[in-house]
Amino acid sequence: MNNRIRKKHRKLNRLISVSVFFFVLFSFSNVFAEKLAIKASVANVRSGPGTNYEVLWQVEQYTPMLILDKDKTGKWYYIKDYEGTIGWINKDLLTKMDTVISKPRDGRCNIRSGPGTNNDVIFKSIKGVPFKVLERKGNWIHIKHADGDEGWIHKNLVW
Repeated sequence: MNNRIRKKHRKLNRLISVSVFFFVLFSFSNVFAEKLAIKASVANVRSGPGTNYEVLWQVEQYTPMLILDKDKTGKWYYIKDYEGTIGWINKDLLTKMDTVISKPRDGRCNIRSGPGTNNDVIFKSIKGVPFKVLERKGNWIHIKHADGDEGWIHKNLVW
């Protein structure tokens, strides 16, 4: 009888451990995995959660940000950009929008007139240029910059 009780106890402990693991994983995944985009034309990224903190850098419209955490008030988000740089930004400057940022391997990447290398290069983008996503087609993304420039970029050239 003692062995039976021990086996049931072990099974129960495993079940509880697995349940706790998945609860923690899924509880935090919404906050930590969320990507939001800058909706203002320019936004300040700060060293802490408030306007009294130093401005570390500025970002332009459509810049994607990974949300790492929120402050106690929920008004400031602790963010990470495509280079892994971290800071704080006011939540009112962010929106849920599909955006990407150019991350070419060799300094510049081609923006094409259509989805495929057989289409003309209409302009080139340097590293760190944000775009709104208009459409996705296979490995290609139809993008638009805040200044109105539009084209197609390969998905391996963006974050």
